[in-house]
Amino acid sequence: MNDSLTLSEKLDSIKAWLGTGSINIFGLPMSGKDTVGVRLAEDLDAKFLSSGLIIRAMESANRERLTSSGELIPSDVFYEWILPYFEREELRDFPLILSSIGRWKGEEDRVLESAETSGHEIKAAVILNVSEADVEERWNVVRNSSAAAFERGSRSDDKDPVVFQKRIAEFRKKTLPVILKYKQLGLLVEVKADMDRETVYQELVDRLYAFIN
Repeated sequence: MNDSLTLSEKLDSIKAWLGTGSINIFGLPMSGKDTVGVRLAEDLDAKFLSSGLIIRAMESANRERLTSSGELIPSDVFYEWILPYFEREELRDFPLILSSIGRWKGEEDRVLESAETSGHEIKAAVILNVSEADVEERWNVVRNSSAAAFERGSRSDDKDPVVFQKRIAEFRKKTLPVILKYKQLGLLVEVKADMDRETVYQELVDRLYAFIN
């Protein structure tokens, strides 16, 4: 890896490598998936897709509360609500930055298939490594602040400690096996994420650049 390159130069290399492919970002609640994902999408001229935001919009439209207890939505609902996004015409010529698309063991196979057939092959899966203790500390900081609703997508139930702990348990039980599958496929990029946002983003770009080289 050439550490003398600037952030912009590394991003240019990543963009050329990615083409219209996808990068899927995973992490615990409050790990910063959407924060770094949105910025990475902007820097790569990509489109950003968050499973959480899509699900919340669908819940609102259908007047459902499938995730209010902290549990992941059933896989059949995930396939119906999320997978069609890969085929959307407005996304066809763009790379995609995904935020936790396919969080339940088994869903990754359908995600990989849908991404590839739509021309958005998943070329890397990122895990933002941060401890449960750290995300609990972040949650405690934001839950009573004015920024809390913005940070967590305007979900009032995210302030419930029982719901938040359930989300962590769901990640541990259902999503860690998905991440292991990406690792077995040679697609996993591990990023140290227990730092400030700017440093985490720099680390993300560095790790991706090292991965493609």
